[in-house]
Amino acid sequence: MELIDIGVNLTSKRFDRDRDAILDRAREAGVQAMIITGTTPQASVEAVELAEQHPHLLYATAGMHPHTARDLDRSALEQIRELLDAPQVVAAGEMGLDFNRDFSPRPQQEHALEQQLQLAAASGKPVFIHQRDAHARLHAILKSCRDSLTDAVVHCFTDNRRALYDYLDLDLHIGVTGWICDDRRGKELRELVREIPENRLMIETDAPYLVPRDLEPAPPGGRNEPAFLPHVLAAIAHFRQQPVEMLAATTTENARRFFRLPGGAGRNRS
Repeated sequence: MELIDIGVNLTSKRFDRDRDAILDRAREAGVQAMIITGTTPQASVEAVELAEQHPHLLYATAGMHPHTARDLDRSALEQIRELLDAPQVVAAGEMGLDFNRDFSPRPQQEHALEQQLQLAAASGKPVFIHQRDAHARLHAILKSCRDSLTDAVVHCFTDNRRALYDYLDLDLHIGVTGWICDDRRGKELRELVREIPENRLMIETDAPYLVPRDLEPAPPGGRNEPAFLPHVLAAIAHFRQQPVEMLAATTTENARRFFRLPGGAGRNRS
């Protein structure tokens, strides 16, 4: 069984002491490829450098998370533009809107998102999107430019039915994490996950964050890692009432196609 983790913060300092072991455990668990999330220009550079060290196993995104949108000046935007040309970079982002924490003012978040969407459209690479408590504005912005984008995935989806169908109506992909393993916070997601079309669903850990709450034994320090992706897959399969092997094959092919990774239909995409 082959899996692809479409969102892992592998450059996090929480992985510094044992990053090679993390990769070994991921491979042993069947995770054949991982997309390292770039959250700032510098983090994106580090993601690319790490991906260069592990070809065909690691890939990267390049972008500016809404938390740091206030820092998106002309220099940062140019750096992201250059990074999008790197062969290791398979998507633009992580970009989006976060009106829950508001670490950056909302107008600056929206400006940073719009600027990065323009870069994504010019590069032809898909978009890796973050959204929290900002669906209405995100949906409006994406709707206005959807025709110019190759593809987009709303990663770590935790929203409601209206948001899900708004995204599906825009022909977006949906990323599901271990949030679904939480019987408190993930109750609505457990109901909605069966409504995601097979060709739109991808899976991720968002490690080191969002460790599955029902994982036993609980990992030391509450640190999530890509080797736990099969646990997430099993939970999604359970709530979709699908065989695990079938869901693994589907989500893996979706990821290969979406990110244009070798080994699947995505390599032939223009």
